[in-house]
Amino acid sequence: MAEKEINFTEERQSRNTVIVRTSVIGIAANVLLAIFKAVVGLLSNSIAVVLDAVNNLSDALSSVITIVGTKLASKRPDRKHPMGYGRIEYLSAMIVAAIVLYAGITSAVESVKKIIHPEQADYSTVTLIILAAAIVVKILLGRFVKARGKKVNSSALVASGADAMFDAILSASVLASAIIFLVFGVSLEAYIGVIISIFIIKSGVEMLVETLNDILGTRPDAELAREVKRLLAEEPEVRGAYDLILNNYGPDKNYGSVHLELPDTMTVDQVDRLTRRVETKVYRETGVALTGIGVYAYNTADDEAAKIRETVERTVLAHDWALQVHGFYAEPEQRQMRFDVVMDFKIDPREGVNILLEELKALYPDYGITILPDIDVSEI
Repeated sequence: MAEKEINFTEERQSRNTVIVRTSVIGIAANVLLAIFKAVVGLLSNSIAVVLDAVNNLSDALSSVITIVGTKLASKRPDRKHPMGYGRIEYLSAMIVAAIVLYAGITSAVESVKKIIHPEQADYSTVTLIILAAAIVVKILLGRFVKARGKKVNSSALVASGADAMFDAILSASVLASAIIFLVFGVSLEAYIGVIISIFIIKSGVEMLVETLNDILGTRPDAELAREVKRLLAEEPEVRGAYDLILNNYGPDKNYGSVHLELPDTMTVDQVDRLTRRVETKVYRETGVALTGIGVYAYNTADDEAAKIRETVERTVLAHDWALQVHGFYAEPEQRQMRFDVVMDFKIDPREGVNILLEELKALYPDYGITILPDIDVSEI
């Protein structure tokens, strides 16, 4: 495993460099925008412009936390944290979400105050020009940050880029309210501020939910799961790859376990060479480190076992909650059979096993039947 970690060291360093440099650009841009908007908002007595400045400042702070989180997450594994510190990026994202929520709630309170006690804004040509320029800068910044985030698989950068694009829309709404006031004399300042606040709060809640999902653990990416299984099934000895479980310890740090269905004629030496070979291949192609590979044996020379398997699969899969049968092995002489069943979450596994045992005992009363329930963890 140590050699595998070394192989990816340079890639991780490059990824961290891209995240830090992109975040620094975002910080500089957002701080400048915040300063300009704050000055314009205070001079023109515009709550919407001031709140837009606060939003830019929170974006800059988010980028700072992203940098800190990236640096801490890149620490080498140690005795206390043998799987590394990658999940710190998720904790830093949670802090960012809390900051965004606070900014949104504060903005909403100030906007409501302005609705209750309105103050007339005083827009100038300079104000409009600065707002228009800020919109252009946010669009360019958003596209740049999002593209860099996708390139290095950084959810934090992708989210920042999307947020910047969204900020451009909010700034456009502020500009529109200013133009409406100048043309028609109708002040929508405070109401635009409320709308901006709602969107900021919504963004913070979504970020918080996404981060909590990452920490709790979610279903593995379907495309990644299929690719890992495809690479394993390429091996001529492998009849199927099952029970794939992927554990995430930070962006691009996935550890997994899997079961391979292999012929019952293989020796332990052959299995050992095969598992070492596929571990290396899967890691090189996907970055997933397979830390555990179990095996199922399948019958290679027993026609009766093949017939039993066909009957068992047909009986089990007649239930809509039974998604897959694998790991089947029958010993007709000993009157034994064993297999696993992947079950849908809508049924209790113990109930499912009891139903299947009752049905199969009726078909094979003199057989000892062992059924292990599996949950639908990844793509089947």
